[in-house]
Amino acid sequence: MATADEFQKRKTLPWQSKELSNFCVPSDIPKIIGPYKIECLLEKGGMSILYLGVHQTTGDVTTIKVLSPKFISHPEVVQRFLKEAEIIAMTDHPNIVKLYGHGEWEGGLYIAMEFIQGKSLRQTLLQWPISLKRALEIVINIAYALCHLHTHGVIHRDLKPENVLITENGGVKVIDFGIAQLLTEKSSGGDPSGQKIIGTPIYMSPEQRDNPESVSYPSDIYSLGIITYELVLGRLSHGMIHIALMPKGLQKILSKALQPRPQDRYHDVVDFISDITAYLNSTNLEKEKKAGDQLSEISENLCNIQDILIPSTLPEWPGLEIYFGSAKGVNIFGIYYDFFQFADGSYGIVMGESSANGAEGVICVAMLRGMVQTLTQRTQKPIELIEALNKLITSDKKNGVFTFSYLLIKPKENSFEYISCGQNNLWITPIATNIPQKLSVDNVALGIDKDAKFSKIDSSWTVGDSLLHTSFAATDQEENLDEFFVRVLQENEPNQSVKKKVDSILRKAKNAFATSLQSKPLSLLGLLRLQEKKDDSPPDQSAS
Repeated sequence: MATADEFQKRKTLPWQSKELSNFCVPSDIPKIIGPYKIECLLEKGGMSILYLGVHQTTGDVTTIKVLSPKFISHPEVVQRFLKEAEIIAMTDHPNIVKLYGHGEWEGGLYIAMEFIQGKSLRQTLLQWPISLKRALEIVINIAYALCHLHTHGVIHRDLKPENVLITENGGVKVIDFGIAQLLTEKSSGGDPSGQKIIGTPIYMSPEQRDNPESVSYPSDIYSLGIITYELVLGRLSHGMIHIALMPKGLQKILSKALQPRPQDRYHDVVDFISDITAYLNSTNLEKEKKAGDQLSEISENLCNIQDILIPSTLPEWPGLEIYFGSAKGVNIFGIYYDFFQFADGSYGIVMGESSANGAEGVICVAMLRGMVQTLTQRTQKPIELIEALNKLITSDKKNGVFTFSYLLIKPKENSFEYISCGQNNLWITPIATNIPQKLSVDNVALGIDKDAKFSKIDSSWTVGDSLLHTSFAATDQEENLDEFFVRVLQENEPNQSVKKKVDSILRKAKNAFATSLQSKPLSLLGLLRLQEKKDDSPPDQSAS
């Protein structure tokens, strides 16, 4: 187990740390662990190593945790590693990381767990303002996880912001059961690294500091009380707790959760959940909001609006397989995707991004969406649509500047037309050669010149050919973007599903462009031409 200081500094995923981005290329990374093919190193801790793996048969993405080779000869550590797998296997809850398997490999022992896209609660606290309502919702989800653990006789013993992940869709996952134990057992032996395995001092209950091997459920509740305090405060506490800084309705709850003596604390996390829920649903919540809550709620609402601008349900078009994947940066960006089915049997896909960031970018893209949906009722021809859209945007300088792409797919003609304005790029990988080709046109971004002329690309597209669209720019310090896409597209099997291909590219991009992704999102839209089934009924015109 890492020291407390190491735990405090630990990052959750490699693309959130510039230093960790170099971990994905060492030559000593194993190629295979059990049934899993290893893609890269995620994290190197004091007593274990985390890899990103893909099941060779199912293609499922997993986090592979292996015991550090130097501890293989220590029976106590081996036993604890096996115990962690046993404890995770006992659980089945949406707020707890899932176990996929465990066993032996040539390098020792491994545990295969759910791979979670997201960031730690610690990173969330440091990066985003969190409203009081959202903070309490997160707390309740963590408490549900604890309730499930306690029902199975498990004490986590290391609950802290680093061990709670916030997924990309806002979910909550409790992880890291390295020092968890069953209530009915007592540990024997010490930590062979020379430091006692006790947890993280700031979040430990007083009784855990005194006797870490003899704690019960109230110890976890104490840790959750500290996390609740920090979430509501909006920053890390660094061990300094002042209950008076909390909303009045929470002071009594937190005071009870943080009592020094366990017998004076909540004995059951269900009672803690009941009190927090009652406060969350009370009129006092509105009265006692933090001073910055309005800003926090605006930020949260903008994130929700940003998600609306990308359809959650992709169209099911005959003869096409479509999949969308994205990695969100720290900042809010205005990005827009939309899909249109036309009466002549062709399909249109538009992709736009505002040059403005934050709220302005989201608002600008929302206006762009309205313009595009109006224009597609008049014309589906790429150049006509782009020219009309550009004039609408430049007619009012408040609209801003946009990178924009329009892909018109014509299945009956086995072809497509593509026009891009700005930095949007499209890659085609023909089934015949499996050699990726970049399709881009040197058009000016929309909103700069109202009299700009635009050109497009016409290309054939046969069964088995795949397309990948992306809007992303890497920094000079990172791998060349074009070289990256050529490499990763060729690494994928020609007959691989679009979903697996996009997910694989997305994972590799997160590692290759860790620095850029700190501030700018990456989106990937994959399409595969399939053999179309015969259908005599003409499609109706509609827009999503």
